Amino acid sequence: MKNTLLCLLTLCCFLRIHAQQPARYAVLLHEIMANPPVSSPVLPDSKYIELYNASPNAYDLYEWKISDGGNTAVIKEHFILLPDNFVIICPTSGAQALSAFGSTIGVSRFPALRVNSDMVWLLSDEDIVIHAVQYNRTWYENDVKSAGGWSLEMMDTKNPCSGSSNWKASADARGGTPGAANSIAGNNKDETAPQLLRAYATDSLHVLLVFDESLDSLQAAVKANYICSDGVIIEQAAPQPPFFNTVQLKPDKPLAKNKIYTLQVKNVSDCSGNIINPSAVKAGRDEMPETGDIVINEILFNPPANGSDYVELYNRSNHIISAKTLYMANRNSAGNINSMKQLGSEDLLIFPGDFIVITDNVVAVKEQFLVKTPGALIEITTMPSYPNASGTVVLLNTLGEVIDELRYDEKWHFELIADYKGVSLERIDYNLPTQDKNNWHSAAADAGYGTPTYQNSQFKANEQLQGEINISPGIFSPDNDGHDDFLTITYRFPEPGYVCNITVFDARGRTIRYLVRNGICGTEGYFRWDGLDEKNQQTSMGIYIILTEVYSLNGRTKKFKQAVTLARLRQ
Repeated sequence: MKNTLLCLLTLCCFLRIHAQQPARYAVLLHEIMANPPVSSPVLPDSKYIELYNASPNAYDLYEWKISDGGNTAVIKEHFILLPDNFVIICPTSGAQALSAFGSTIGVSRFPALRVNSDMVWLLSDEDIVIHAVQYNRTWYENDVKSAGGWSLEMMDTKNPCSGSSNWKASADARGGTPGAANSIAGNNKDETAPQLLRAYATDSLHVLLVFDESLDSLQAAVKANYICSDGVIIEQAAPQPPFFNTVQLKPDKPLAKNKIYTLQVKNVSDCSGNIINPSAVKAGRDEMPETGDIVINEILFNPPANGSDYVELYNRSNHIISAKTLYMANRNSAGNINSMKQLGSEDLLIFPGDFIVITDNVVAVKEQFLVKTPGALIEITTMPSYPNASGTVVLLNTLGEVIDELRYDEKWHFELIADYKGVSLERIDYNLPTQDKNNWHSAAADAGYGTPTYQNSQFKANEQLQGEINISPGIFSPDNDGHDDFLTITYRFPEPGYVCNITVFDARGRTIRYLVRNGICGTEGYFRWDGLDEKNQQTSMGIYIILTEVYSLNGRTKKFKQAVTLARLRQ
């Protein structure tokens, strides 16, 4: 009878374990040894991952998986992981040595756990993502420990999805704590709201939003939390595993080409419950860049001590361009394209009028220059070689076509600068030829000798905008007698895409009327002034100045200043 009761209790416990479907973050990736010690007297020379059961339920890990996208290890034994308990997962070859530290499961096809950076995720037997981590070498916060022999440990198990802020190198003298509580365990409450970083269209019917941390997938899946401009309705919102820091949106109609949309986000929260501040980003469909669409705008080829080269690009076209479609290179002594580097594996959209800066050390650029738009910095593993004396910067698209090219020389710097170290060369005009040495100048001293991510200190717009502005009549009388009651300001341009501001001044230079603000112009058309001021009051007789400022999306500008006489034939 006693044995029967025991069997029934065991069976009930077994059924209870299998009835519990694991929630996300129920079991955590708790410690990662990516670069084990080679000759340690304590820890074995084996990579490992420690799992921790942070839930009140027990789970059978049979058929659970650990993957890095390349290798996927499947647990092929029934192992009951009890609440508040650990288990070490490692390659089969390291199981015996690591079992001295606690419960250990050896598996085949163990994730590679690359030293510099990698991603790893834990899946249940039903392929549900339970936890995921994407680490890199900076998480150690210690150059000695990042070189090898030390594990990365999670600090606060109640804050499992905040990334680098909740992971550090082990503080245990052995180099790690497999099978035991982490040496850095403590409170690390997440009180920071998630941020919306960017958005891009993966095709005409899908847009991907990118956030700076993992989201609560239930809140992130509420389509009402997303609003798109231009009457586009969001039909579906799908948070994307394994990290849930991206959300795929499906609009109710295809996105148009050459159109910039605005996406607003509200009410979504991270997995700690912090709600995002209402945010908005631009989105659209990118196009393959063609020659001249993107130009080299600034280059630092002789960086300051402990600094890094950078190259700034400017989108002077009316196209949306993805950094993923661009490559940086140089030319070797034979004049051939050399050291080609892709600007990113992810879609970072460069909108018309945007700047982006490419470097191999974002931290150094931020420390040594004013960076007004940190999101416009792109870090690549290594920059092509750009020598201090002279060299060639080549920009290409994915078809191998040269988009822009600059053969620079340090002699282009301002002659009175004694030391060129830490001084960038800036393009003066986006629309003048790249190779014209007169179109380049040293960055200004008061700008810190460099302006990465924003308009150059030496910028000068091309005033040679093609078009004309005419006013008629030269004398007008707004007295409603049917004769010359309005001043007509006509315009004519060779192409659409121009915007204008028209301001009326009196003879003493005082502003009388802001007639047009950011008026979109066609190829030809007109505006009228009825002689009234900003308060819709009649103006007195006399001479007035009509200032028309015209600019295009590619940076060209021109001003027209014309005089007109206002007369009143009836007093």
